[in-house]
Amino acid sequence: MEKKPQISDAEWDVMKVVWYRSPVSVNEVAEALAAKEWHPKTIRTMLARLSKKGVVAHKVHDGIYRYYPLLTKEECERTASEWFLDRVFDGALAPMVAHFANRRRLTPDERKELERILKEDES
Repeated sequence: MEKKPQISDAEWDVMKVVWYRSPVSVNEVAEALAAKEWHPKTIRTMLARLSKKGVVAHKVHDGIYRYYPLLTKEECERTASEWFLDRVFDGALAPMVAHFANRRRLTPDERKELERILKEDES
């Protein structure tokens, strides 16, 4: 089984911009994340790490590196959620759902969605 890369919290912020605006330059990522006040060199470093992890790639156009995703947001979400489930709940889904349901009240829509998912899983 191929091991998927782990993405840090800061890398997730960068990837959200890449997923929604690709192809994107370092400066465009910096502008999108202006509230974080990250220097473009910091973003360039994160993009280089993400490239080494196989999450992004780049093409050079008019001397500007433009980054695009190699993995979808859904692929990265799946990897992160599986890692969390395995690490915190020993891979057991029911205790995780119970944990979150006991800490935050489900809205009626969330409850219906969970019931729909469970019924669909039975089929």
